Amino acid sequence: MASTRLRRLVVLLKGWTIMIDEATVEQFRVSLRGDLIQPGDEGYDEARKVYNAMIDKRPRMIARCSGVADVISCVNFARENEVLLAVRGGGHNGAGWAVADDALVIDLSVMRGVRVDPQERTVRVEGGATLGDMDHATHAFGLAVPVGIASTTGVAGLTLGGGHGYLTRKYGLTIDNLLEADVVLADGSLVKASEEENEDLFWAIRGGGGNLGVATSFLFRGNPVSMVYAGPMLWELDRAEEVMRWYREFSLQAPEELYGFFAFLVVPPGPPFPEHLHNKNMCGVVWSYSGPLEEAEEAFRPIRQEVGPAAFEFLGPMPLPVLNSLFDTLLPAGLQWYWRGDFVNELSDEAIALHIRYGSELPTPLSLMHLYPVDGAVHRVGKNDTAFSHRDVNWSAVYAGIDPDPANAERITEWTKEYWAALHPYSAGGAYVNFMMDEGQERIRATYRDNFERLVAIKNKYDPANLFRVNQNIRPTAAV
Repeated sequence: MASTRLRRLVVLLKGWTIMIDEATVEQFRVSLRGDLIQPGDEGYDEARKVYNAMIDKRPRMIARCSGVADVISCVNFARENEVLLAVRGGGHNGAGWAVADDALVIDLSVMRGVRVDPQERTVRVEGGATLGDMDHATHAFGLAVPVGIASTTGVAGLTLGGGHGYLTRKYGLTIDNLLEADVVLADGSLVKASEEENEDLFWAIRGGGGNLGVATSFLFRGNPVSMVYAGPMLWELDRAEEVMRWYREFSLQAPEELYGFFAFLVVPPGPPFPEHLHNKNMCGVVWSYSGPLEEAEEAFRPIRQEVGPAAFEFLGPMPLPVLNSLFDTLLPAGLQWYWRGDFVNELSDEAIALHIRYGSELPTPLSLMHLYPVDGAVHRVGKNDTAFSHRDVNWSAVYAGIDPDPANAERITEWTKEYWAALHPYSAGGAYVNFMMDEGQERIRATYRDNFERLVAIKNKYDPANLFRVNQNIRPTAAV
């Protein structure tokens, strides 16, 4: 065997050790327009990094795809050679599903094209694009797609999980603005998923995660948003109970153009925050008003009247892309992250007391709790109309332990788990799939509720061998 100069490519899969010879790997390499990066190659350690530095996986190969043809080659290679497969869009997911040990990673990070059709008000976005890429392109035409709150987030992962952010109350989830997607399936074929073609696949990818294939591009409806009136209001912790009780009522009754997520946070030590608030544990609401700017002050008038003066207020008109990138410098790639989430129907007095207990004991300066509104337009879509089933909840909560120092990884993880465990009994049972770590099948079932069995049936049709399983996995019947 030595004369054949075998490269022993070892992959653990279903208890078997898979051997792939050098000639097969080389044939795969030349089939790609993009780079194939392996251990020992220059840039390997950088290529395997994801947003969450707590994730330290060592893939066997990373294929930096230049286009759809490369993605098809990767899917075929993984299937034919029984190689574990992971898919990387923006690499932002907290659980680190973009990479896996001994896997072939389909890396879409150079596929970042965005094309806006201003006449049709549509936006075509490739699978490796970030929210910042899309915002930059759409803003030039006075358009926007409802997305998240950090411009470094990948469009693909956010969309496949549902997608919520500043425009959600007015224009719905990201998936509610999705018109179609191009998807490479497990058999290597490229198909369109829309209301007219492969309708079952289109239903499933709207919230079902990366379980059905590789989404290489998305077509979204653009919405007329350019400037917003936005920014934070902060209050001392001794007012947290008062503010949360007011927020639970006001948030649900506010005009849909007015969005505000509640937060426990430590004030960053720099502008625009005044020095006397630096490094102080506080509560706050980050607001965004997407209605006419001349009506913004009137929209905020009841807030100032009902809850009284804030300790700090920094509100004003700004381009939507600026709002979507406010947290980028505070939360760059390379930090230690552990997060968990839950959907929430109501904020009882008992739940508020627990929030204050844990929210006033943030373990590190970057750790946080956010409550994101998911009412308004989200509620006008039926719970069975897309795979995203929690159409009746009011908030999506995330508890996130964050710190740059790996020595604090255990500390932030334990705080997050304890906070989540304390509040989970007051939740709707499931969670936004993009806010989940590796938490097991029960949590996945709770997240999809009565849509779960339909997702299994569609998984059986499109990926019966579970090729796409490095995700919040919907296991096909054969794999259960």
